[in-house]
Amino acid sequence: MFDGQSNELHNRLKQSDLDEIVALHEKFIVGRNGGRRAVVRHVDMSGLSLSGRNLHQADFSGCDMTHMDLSGANFREASLYACDLSNSDLNGACFVRSDLRGSQIESADLTGADLDSADLRGGGISQTGSFDAIKSVNFRGANLSGARLSGTLAANADFSDAIMAKADLSGADLRSAIFEGADMSEADIGGAQLIGASMKSAILTGVTLDDIRRSGVNTEGSITDQNVGRSLDELDTPLVTLIKDHQAWVASVGKEGQQLDLSEYDLRVLVSLKGEKLTAIKAVSARWNGMDLTGVELQTAKLDGSDFRSCFLQKSDLRASSLKDVLLGHADLRGANLGPLYFGKGDNVRMNATDLSGAHLRYADLRGTNFEKANFRDADVSYADFSKSNVSGADFTGANITGAIFSEAKIDEAIFVGEQPDIR
Repeated sequence: MFDGQSNELHNRLKQSDLDEIVALHEKFIVGRNGGRRAVVRHVDMSGLSLSGRNLHQADFSGCDMTHMDLSGANFREASLYACDLSNSDLNGACFVRSDLRGSQIESADLTGADLDSADLRGGGISQTGSFDAIKSVNFRGANLSGARLSGTLAANADFSDAIMAKADLSGADLRSAIFEGADMSEADIGGAQLIGASMKSAILTGVTLDDIRRSGVNTEGSITDQNVGRSLDELDTPLVTLIKDHQAWVASVGKEGQQLDLSEYDLRVLVSLKGEKLTAIKAVSARWNGMDLTGVELQTAKLDGSDFRSCFLQKSDLRASSLKDVLLGHADLRGANLGPLYFGKGDNVRMNATDLSGAHLRYADLRGTNFEKANFRDADVSYADFSKSNVSGADFTGANITGAIFSEAKIDEAIFVGEQPDIR
């Protein structure tokens, strides 16, 4: 049996051995005979489960805990110093007063987790296994919806692109922390220390901005409750009427009605356009953040530079649309169709592909989505999930595919510079 005391890096632990260690630890916690505190350092535990287990005051320093099921686990006052918890399920886990210095928690699910008074300061482990390398805590892309981080020590922590809707950050030390691109909708930051923090391009709707402004936080490009761009109140004709006119314009091939142009409008007040027929609209640099666009028809639309972050776009139809430089971080596009459209007959057939060049799809859910022949040139699809999607014939020249998942995806004739993605 593994004794739980090894300092050698990258030992691989089996689930049965981990279960035995935890069973002894749970005896230790309640003071039963034969119990022993779990001290498991520098060990590979990836893919295993500690769901619902009591790890109060356990020591997992330096462990590889990626892709684990840690949902509902109790890590109160535990040491997770310099651990890698990326891509793990931490839903509802308790990290009250735990030591998370230097940890990696990228793309993990911490929905409803409790990190009250946790220590998230910099820290790390050198190649020799000693605790001497300084490294900021990495929460990039993590789901922290509703998480409690009140009173945490998170100076210099990186929350870029994280989902932090309704998170409790009150009284936390967030000096020089990075929240660039994070969704902080309705987060509580009352009393937090924010000197030197960056919230560039963050979503700050429903957030009290007083402390942010007093602290001189960089909020360039952020989204607040104030309109970004033009307000729908400025329309001379009600939007419902304009949509009907647009649908008539499409049906008559331009002979009746008028094309709908919503360029630079802030559309968030609509909340939902679920199932609407908006084929061929123009909406350059429009704001759609967080809207429900499930099943929307936006074929051949011109949407360049628009902001679709955290939108629900399941089963939407965006074939042959222009989506250059759009923001789709954390958007849900499962089952959507972004393939090409063909026009003409016989020898005069022409193909129009969906253009996503320069688009940002970081951490987007793209499972089962059709991207056949799509243009991803210079796009950022890092950590996006393309599982079971169709990217055959798509062009990823110059694209950032770091951490992207292509499990069981169709990649025939797709263009990738360098090594082909793993589709196993």
